[in-house]
Amino acid sequence: MTVDDGEALLRVQNLKMHFPIRGGVLRKRVGQVHAVDGVSLTVKRGETMGLVGESGCGKTTVGRCILRLYQPTRGRVIFEGQDLLKVGSPSLRAARRQLQMIFQDPFESLNSRHTVGDILAEPFIIHRIGTPAQRSRSVAGLLERVGLAPDAASRFPHEFSGGQRQRIGIARAIALNPKLVVCDEPVSALDVSIQSQILNLLLALQKELGLSYLFIAHDLAVVKHVSDAIAVMYLGRIVERAAAGVLYESPLHPYTQALIAAIPDPDPLKKNVSPPMLSGDVPSPINPPPGCHFHPRCPYARGRCRTETPALEAFGRSDTGHWVACHFAGRLGREGGAS
Repeated sequence: MTVDDGEALLRVQNLKMHFPIRGGVLRKRVGQVHAVDGVSLTVKRGETMGLVGESGCGKTTVGRCILRLYQPTRGRVIFEGQDLLKVGSPSLRAARRQLQMIFQDPFESLNSRHTVGDILAEPFIIHRIGTPAQRSRSVAGLLERVGLAPDAASRFPHEFSGGQRQRIGIARAIALNPKLVVCDEPVSALDVSIQSQILNLLLALQKELGLSYLFIAHDLAVVKHVSDAIAVMYLGRIVERAAAGVLYESPLHPYTQALIAAIPDPDPLKKNVSPPMLSGDVPSPINPPPGCHFHPRCPYARGRCRTETPALEAFGRSDTGHWVACHFAGRLGREGGAS
């Protein structure tokens, strides 16, 4: 996982996605879901940026907004200097050759009526690349690259196991030699024994093809294994961002601390210690709390947290790359509890 310190491949700035809620006979807008509420992040060339958080925090929505599968409410998605939210259909189609996605469910994401060969040939057909014979050779090469036999092209998705179907999904994602792949929980639907194989495949392809990944997951142990940097989301906002090693060794936000503490330790000789329990439930994104969204569950919340939204700011030296959205970062647990 080599990181190019040069110009960023992708910059997401103040991204917001608010889904309307409609009700009544006339289907008037009666509210909105704040699925993504001001997310900013950067993915460098050759880097894996992990995006983690509980289910429903908006991780997948961020990935779909980047690819314009959803039209964001506000913000900028700058890919190689071009704002993808401002381009028309022809330019967007050209950009999508460089932007692909691996979906969470390897069965639902594949057309059950098409053979694997048809599925993998479709990107070449859409972008008018090659002759039928050339496409067939490309499909065979893709299958071999992801560890499947070329004769798999004549079979249908239901004839494969879950891990094999995800390999097909990966083959489709890399068909056009993209620069950025959004991995939306690509191993969460797989058996634990298969997860490591898929992760190793993704890392090998990254090294071979120079790919950048936005790796979306809720399993922090998995994200630690594959990521160069990690951003932690809570209720539509990023609350902490740092290099993977720094985040796991020195988490600053109380939400990040709770997530890391909940990771099970496989060492049987270590005494199991119960992680700190967060109080209350995750608030509704329809009516998120004012101020810091995490304050209703935070053991360190104070009056300022309930009224003032903390900005995502650099912590410590500016060259560490550790950013946190907390009014009391670095002092948590030292000055008593809530007031």
